Amino acid sequence: MIYTVTLNPAIDYVVHLGGALKLDGINRNESQEVQFGGKGINVSNVLKTLDFDTVALGFVAGFTGDGLEKGLTKMGLRTDFIHLSDGMTRINVKVKATEETEINGIGPVISVEDMERLYKQLDRIQPEDTLVLSGSIPNCLPCDTYEKIMARLEDKGIRIVVDATKELLTNVLKYHPFLITPNNHELGEIFGKVLKTDDEIAEYAAKLQEMGGRNILVSMAGDGALLLDENGQCHRIGCPKGKVRNSVGAGDSMVAGFLAGFLKTGDYSYALKLGTATGSATAFSLGLAERKQIDALLAVL
Repeated sequence: MIYTVTLNPAIDYVVHLGGALKLDGINRNESQEVQFGGKGINVSNVLKTLDFDTVALGFVAGFTGDGLEKGLTKMGLRTDFIHLSDGMTRINVKVKATEETEINGIGPVISVEDMERLYKQLDRIQPEDTLVLSGSIPNCLPCDTYEKIMARLEDKGIRIVVDATKELLTNVLKYHPFLITPNNHELGEIFGKVLKTDDEIAEYAAKLQEMGGRNILVSMAGDGALLLDENGQCHRIGCPKGKVRNSVGAGDSMVAGFLAGFLKTGDYSYALKLGTATGSATAFSLGLAERKQIDALLAVL
């Protein structure tokens, strides 16, 4: 089974304007949609599109939390959220106009007791299962939350994916995550470098591997991606052609595609190809990737 953790999920209210955003007047949207956000939730959603079952874990609160949970269930996702007694699941307002902007809400406070409930859920994960930890950690939680989770599960034989940045990422490497997914800019920031060539990116990906990461997947937007796998092989792939319409969820989609490809075949080269096709399919769409587009892009890679 695959489990995803979203510590601070959200309902995204997306509005599309016909032109520029007016800062000193009333804006009327031409269209709108509600999306259920959170990096782990995105991974679960795309994995379902690729025919893999998951269980989405995390915290919800208030009427917005109830709405998010019911919405995901209606979409066919399995959830096992912890319900908090105070606060509300956040609402993020995303404005799509001539330029884009967003207002991200504040989530509920997660207590020590609430986290203990999550730890007990994680304790039930079995060897050879997969756990995806993705996104930032809410301000109400200690910054070593991912470290604590991985330390607790260290000897259970669980395949753990960490999609995070800077210290959140480097501090968990000692627990040997199965997959980490910095982009080329984030990889450079970790080492205080600007990485411009494939050789440079491979060199610094290898340093993360030396620090404990098993498979290092570095995305490079329109330039494709590079994978340094745990067998010492360096894989490089370009990006399929298409018009970028959406950057939200593309990285989560790549994680989902990579996992689906690896779990299906055990082949890292195929996992990279499917991850690239899936991430690109989301980037070329208004929402998350759909299966037909994923298959079409996979065929040309």
